[in-house]
Amino acid sequence: MALAAEFVLLDAALHDLKGFDCGKASLNDYLSRYAVRNSGLGLSRTWVLTEQAEHGKLPIAAYYTLASSTVAREELPAQNKSLPAYPVPVVLLARLGVSFHYQGQQLGAKTLVQALRTALELADRGLPALGVVLDVLDDAALRFYQHMGMFMPLTDQPQRLFVPMGTIRQLS
Repeated sequence: MALAAEFVLLDAALHDLKGFDCGKASLNDYLSRYAVRNSGLGLSRTWVLTEQAEHGKLPIAAYYTLASSTVAREELPAQNKSLPAYPVPVVLLARLGVSFHYQGQQLGAKTLVQALRTALELADRGLPALGVVLDVLDDAALRFYQHMGMFMPLTDQPQRLFVPMGTIRQLS
């Protein structure tokens, strides 16, 4: 099945939320039960890459969710003394999932790069953000993010990662 050309904002009227399965119940449940509601509440936004279909709701091949967050300056890997002593803004990569049908085909890396580029675009449009933070779901996900070679652990938490906006800018 052919994929759409780009990621678009999630729309429950157009996208098959319940048919998505990436093998991780928490990621599947979030997409089917909470993504639309959280978007409506202004808590986060979810972007999807769909399969092309002639009729019915479009199957989702991959998705990511971004939200605003903060981290304490002391948690940052490279502490910048010019930063304030209070928490600094970041973009939270809250979720990232790839359908079983597309795993092992580099769609995870493509989705991650698109999520980081979207975060950078939001920052360039005025959303204050020093970088992107994510909480790794499990060891397999940690290996995936480590393989990308740009993430640094926040303090002593190897499952909480950070990438500065300057590093993301170099992806373009």
